[in-house]
Formats: sequence, C-alpha cells, structure tokens
Amino acid sequence: MVEYPSETWQDYELIDSGNGEKLERFGRYTLARPEPKALWDKTLSRKEWDRLAHTRFTPGAGFGKAGKEDSGTWMRLSKMEEQWQIRYKGIRKGLDFRLRLGLTSFKHVGVFPEQAPNWEFIFKETSALVARAGQERLPVPKVLNLFAYTGAASLAARAAGAEVTHLDSVRQVVSWARDNTERSGMDGIRWVVEDAMKFVRREARRGNRYSGIILDPPAYGHGPDGEKWKLDECLFSMLRSVSDILEAENSFVVLNLYSNGYSALLGETLVKEAFALKSGYEMESGELSLRDRFGKVLPLSIVVRLKR
Repeated sequence: MVEYPSETWQDYELIDSGNGEKLERFGRYTLARPEPKALWDKTLSRKEWDRLAHTRFTPGAGFGKAGKEDSGTWMRLSKMEEQWQIRYKGIRKGLDFRLRLGLTSFKHVGVFPEQAPNWEFIFKETSALVARAGQERLPVPKVLNLFAYTGAASLAARAAGAEVTHLDSVRQVVSWARDNTERSGMDGIRWVVEDAMKFVRREARRGNRYSGIILDPPAYGHGPDGEKWKLDECLFSMLRSVSDILEAENSFVVLNLYSNGYSALLGETLVKEAFALKSGYEMESGELSLRDRFGKVLPLSIVVRLKR
C-alpha cells in the first residue's frame, strides 16, 4: 500500500524533488529544504528553484548528527511572513481544520503533509465509532494522540466528535497545537505535557481505556523531566503498554514510523506481537509518500493501522 495526500488539497504541493532536496508549496509560500531520501536528480534547474522559493533551509554545522540532525537556518529569497496559515479540507465532509506554520531552526514548519491519509483514516474510523456510540447510547469514544506534535491528527479525531487527549513532551509544541485548535474553531481537547511512556502506564494502572490511539514516535527524544526515548529500545515496550489501554473491540491504532531501516512488514510484526493478535482484527500497512509535479515519488514514512 502506497498512499498520497489527495490532489484536492489546495494548500499543499510538492513541486520538485532531487539531489537531496524538496521544493514544496505551503499555501502562498514555497520552501526549499533538505530531503535525504530524494536521491535522484531535480527536474527543474537551480535557477528555477530560486525563482520559485521564498526561502531555502541551509543546514548547520551539526546537521546529520544525533540531536542536531535537522539543525540550520533559513535564507530568505523573497519577502514572506514568519508565520502563516494553511487549511486542510479533507475528502470527507466535516474534516476541515487550519494549521499555523512557521520556520523553525530544525527545518520543520509545523506539519508533515504526507500524513494526510492518516488524518482521513482517523476521521473515518472515529466518525463510525461516534455514530455507533450515539445509536447504542454509549459514552463518547476517547482518542489518545501520543507524540502528537502540532495536532493535525488530534484535530481530525476531534472533528469527528471524539473526546481527544493530546500528549507531547514539549510544552511549546503543545501550545502550537492549542493555537491550531483555536484557529480551527474547535475546543474540548485535553492537553498533556508529559513523557508518553509514563502517561500510558499510569492510565493502565487507573483502568482508563481508549477507542483510538495514535503514535508517531521520533527516533530519539526526551521527556519533560529528562526521560530518554530511543525508538529501537523503547518502541515494543510502548506498544505493549498501549495494548493495555486500548478497548478490546470497536477500536483502532495508527502507528507511524519515520526511522530509516524500518519497513511496513517490521511494523506489522511489532503490532501483532505487542497486541498478541490472533483473530478478530483488520490490519493494513504501507508507505506514506509525496509525488512531485513530474511524477517522482518520495516515500517518507511507514504506517501500520489496526482495527478490531
């Protein structure tokens, strides 16, 4: 399975890619930034890139090193604002939110556009759970978003009517997500700044359960109190702990992985073993990718989705 953002998303486009870079349009601004997976040649010339781009990311001295792998600075090529807004209007009616973007010192801008198919899946599955709960007079489904960044997945679940808990270890990122929620005209999200593993294990002890759980863990990270996260060492334990707080029926999990060397098959095996799956479930896996104007496909992450 290979999935791409819908071509109907007007506020994002991958224009060109190659020679370790990608040229992207986010709303009214176009950005050039590094992309190690773009191993082929660019289609457009450097002159054309510079003409189209409002800014280009220049890697710093520590670029590529652990903890500083994305560090650097932005070089302005034409006038643009420090922050701006884009809109995501999904394929399904009701999936509609806004995201504030900005130029950070780690080449990120506040959204990972290849995640759009996950937003669609989360909205679809959550909407079905909410409809079922209404018909059977059950409590509103709860969705937990771990390593939640600026909250696009949280907004997708909230737009579908779920009670959403948004967790990230970085307070500034959670504040960014709250701003996105306000811009989208939504509320009712529970905000948590904490180490993900600590939170999940505490929820298990308290007997709290969720109908949907979303995980997008980094390769390396730190909790607010210095807790260390290393994907290779912690992922399976995290998934085992998540299995303790997921509803046994009428529930879903979305696992997204950016780490190089991970495959969809590896992700499936991790989920099957962590959740001790035998029967009564559906699973799909594959790659989330972008396609530029010239048809070149840029695979960026692997995803595993579980329904039961």
